[in-house]
Amino acid sequence: MTIEDLKKTGSIIFESISGSRAYGLDTATSDTDIRGVFILPKEQFYSLNYVGQVNNETNDIAYYELSKFIELLIKNNPNIMELLNVPEECVLYKHPIFDSIKKEVFLSKLCKNTFANYAFTQIKKSRGLNKKIVNPVEKERKSVEDFCYVRDEKESILFKDFTTSKSLIPEHCGLVKLSHMKDCYNLFYSEDLNYHGIARREANEVCLSSVPKSEIPIAVLYFNVDGYSTYCKKYKEYWNWVEKRNEERYKSNISHRKNYDAKNMMHTFRLLHMAKEIGVDNEINVRRPDRDFLLSIKNAEFEYDDLVRKAEAIKSELDLIYDNSNLIDQPNLLNVNKLLYKLRSDFYNNNSC
Repeated sequence: MTIEDLKKTGSIIFESISGSRAYGLDTATSDTDIRGVFILPKEQFYSLNYVGQVNNETNDIAYYELSKFIELLIKNNPNIMELLNVPEECVLYKHPIFDSIKKEVFLSKLCKNTFANYAFTQIKKSRGLNKKIVNPVEKERKSVEDFCYVRDEKESILFKDFTTSKSLIPEHCGLVKLSHMKDCYNLFYSEDLNYHGIARREANEVCLSSVPKSEIPIAVLYFNVDGYSTYCKKYKEYWNWVEKRNEERYKSNISHRKNYDAKNMMHTFRLLHMAKEIGVDNEINVRRPDRDFLLSIKNAEFEYDDLVRKAEAIKSELDLIYDNSNLIDQPNLLNVNKLLYKLRSDFYNNNSC
């Protein structure tokens, strides 16, 4: 089901602007995120064609079926809890039935962990960007040969350096596996015996040759398989990230010279502050009262280590706050099931779905 298909069914009961524009943290280049809730037409809900979520390719627009929406509310999922208290000016459509979903039914002490854990996930993402900025991977991919070493007298040297120093042509080299020595090979050389070289182009392992028993090896070669595998994984992750990264956001982070993703860090503190407000005031403050502070983080006005210390301090506060909070421990599943049944029944009875 596409978003267009969903809208034609008339089953959307809630739709709002979310993300930075709902938080009041948007800038001129911010995307407009849309989140919503729908109730599947009866024939689809009672068939094998249940659809729990409909979104576009970038997930900027996403709609949740009522059952999935309620399940995520029960877990106190931060992104979903926010939909119960978005600013009025962000609400694009609201069916009267949606007003029956009260935040008091779902708001619980689970928020301490769900919001804080999500917050610290943002720190990890920020550190991940730091690693990628500081440790870029060259576009030209290394080959198996770059991870092969030769024992030359008392030293271990790179295969390429070995052939250069001995004036050998790599294509005339041949390998035969050494028994009982993992990833070690006898290295042979001949311009007449049609050896295959030590690796074929685009191959992920060394190449063995048929070598006459009378031939004498010129050295022992070691292929660092683990090092090559780690490199291949790092190469793939880095260039996939380069392909998918938000270029404007990346250049902004680079220009700040802080070497971390400032936007991720901003959301870390937004989530931690929201967790604190929920524990103290039992309120989900989507539109941020700490806008200036959060934007100063987004502008990279702080050092990474200082922000991590501040975040750890707030997280420590949450234990005492939630111990003294009058929030319920977790949503009452019996009451939630009654609510879910009533919402769906009322909707089906009042709509020709």
